[in-house]
Amino acid sequence: MLVTLFLIFGSCRADGPVRKPDQPAKKTVVTVAIDPSKTYQTIDHFGASDAWACQFVGNWPAGTKNEIADLLFSRDTLSNGQPKGIGLSLWRFNIGAGTAEQGDASGIRDEWRRAESFLTNDGTYNWEKQAGQLWFLKAGKERGVPEFLAFPNSPPVQFTTNRRGYATNGAPNLNPDQHERFSEFLADVVDGVRSKTGITFQYISPVNEPQWDWSDGGQEGTPFYNNQIAGMTRSLSAALLKRRLSTKINIAEAGQIDYLYSEHNRPGRSNQINSFFLKEAPDYVGDLPNLSRAISGHSYFTTSPQKTAVAKRKQIASLLETHPDLKYWMSEYCILGDNDGEIQGSGRDLGMDPALYVAKVIHNDLTHANASAWHWWIALSPYNYKDGLIYVDKNKTGGQYTVSKMLWALGNYSLFIRPGAVRVEATLPPDTEGLFASAFLNKDGKLVMVIVNSSSKEVEVKAQSTTGPIDRVKMYQTSATATLTPIKEHKGYFTAKASSITTIVGE
Repeated sequence: MLVTLFLIFGSCRADGPVRKPDQPAKKTVVTVAIDPSKTYQTIDHFGASDAWACQFVGNWPAGTKNEIADLLFSRDTLSNGQPKGIGLSLWRFNIGAGTAEQGDASGIRDEWRRAESFLTNDGTYNWEKQAGQLWFLKAGKERGVPEFLAFPNSPPVQFTTNRRGYATNGAPNLNPDQHERFSEFLADVVDGVRSKTGITFQYISPVNEPQWDWSDGGQEGTPFYNNQIAGMTRSLSAALLKRRLSTKINIAEAGQIDYLYSEHNRPGRSNQINSFFLKEAPDYVGDLPNLSRAISGHSYFTTSPQKTAVAKRKQIASLLETHPDLKYWMSEYCILGDNDGEIQGSGRDLGMDPALYVAKVIHNDLTHANASAWHWWIALSPYNYKDGLIYVDKNKTGGQYTVSKMLWALGNYSLFIRPGAVRVEATLPPDTEGLFASAFLNKDGKLVMVIVNSSSKEVEVKAQSTTGPIDRVKMYQTSATATLTPIKEHKGYFTAKASSITTIVGE
């Protein structure tokens, strides 16, 4: 009886009349104001990396691996208007340290996290190594990926202090007398891959997450201090120039964005924007001719809650204003940790919850940190974790794959916002909850707007530009029932479904 009374009372609210059954519910209408005259950063690329599964999946049967490559790289459209893939504009290639050749003796427990090395024990090179990864490199090129980046997690085991691909007790794991040889090795790899495949890496990142200890045998990795990174960068610059390679050096792949602008909790391994790009700093390398004018960091552990995520990213943008010629690249992310209780990194989830979370991270990085690049971590994952765009069977010779909504969430950005696009002003009403909007002007004149509706309510959205009407509109939506599926405009509006991501492309 109490339940019945509550329901009857609940239908007689004092804040409005009761809707009759034959009256349609009034939908919320939100106008996004676009001002192309207010411009921000230029977008360089959206990317993902080939660690670690591509070393095996690249040797799978041709039909399966080509389908996977299409999903990652293709910009083609099927006959029904459905995009074939997410059109990544950069692909990251992991230069292995040789732990795969060491086998169990490497100390890395998971075979899928070991990596081959082109360098052999007698000091020569075997360019038949890393064949699966080279297959994906070429597959990306064939499908129009314009840029490639190479990165090592560790120096080759022949150069490390403990002869392993990971550190001991958090100590930098590169023999002091091998720093220059490590730089020569990286330049040799760039040159050798070019000879093998015809592909020249546009960028190389010599270190990865130098703030972490990398001493648990979970994967290849080593810490470094800023002065060591600066020394290696100068040495690598000379090695690349000696070979007349056009490859640019990108630093410093900070393990957390706090290390870019503050001391945080790693003395000597933080404040990396000023350490490397402030002329008065002892580790200044900004005058090197082949250093990219971008500093890279990873968004891990800084994405929740929303207020904190925004504040941290605004600190990056604020510091970069003192370095007007320097860009910021968000160069690695997947869902890790517990994220202030909002979402757990553990547990595979192919649905919209992680996809919406990732879309919000992308939005925050682009609109608050002014990131010029955004890169996912492992494109292919065999794990029970929220780390894969595509999930694959843990089988070296062949298997099945499953696509996550996180792939398509990234695709709402990567497929349509092309290199050279400029972010422009996109403003929502101040009382809008759960809705995020960003807009970009591509070099071909097309306007791209991405709307993330993380709320449980359907919203009618109208885009309004200060320069006039937006014509020839095409729209694509990712939701529980859609994967970048084309949708139609109706009377100047479109419906942003509850828990959806929508991309609008117009002129």
